[in-house]
Amino acid sequence: MTVRLTAVAHPWFPDAVDLFDDYRQHYGANPAPDAVAAWLRDQVVAERERIYLSGAEAHAYGICSVVVVPAALTLRTVWLVRDLFVAEHMRRHHVAQGLLDHVAEEARAAGAHRLALQTDVANDRANQLYAKCGFRALTDVALMDRVL
Repeated sequence: MTVRLTAVAHPWFPDAVDLFDDYRQHYGANPAPDAVAAWLRDQVVAERERIYLSGAEAHAYGICSVVVVPAALTLRTVWLVRDLFVAEHMRRHHVAQGLLDHVAEEARAAGAHRLALQTDVANDRANQLYAKCGFRALTDVALMDRVL
């Protein structure tokens, strides 16, 4: 089952916090469940991100965050997958693919021009999954960053 988290009162909100904290730790961040809970609460309440969860009845075990941005050239939107994480015990059970498929369906239904994401080029497992889900590496754009 995949749901969009639209309220902090949702019963899976604590699972979303745990998944985001695990995701951050996976990439080297220190555990910070209270800070993650406050940050996630802010994102949901301000509707800055769409948070999708996959799980079964009582618990979520996969999370995907999406930002919707305007696309002026097409006068539509681009949906950007920002974070995708699945609990260790549920990996290789098609949870991530299910989340991406669900997000793609919602983006298409909302009239989005494209669904995009970024990942490390050395993340072979993720890149294989993304290719299987129809994503292609862009070679004609530069990804730039400026830390503030």
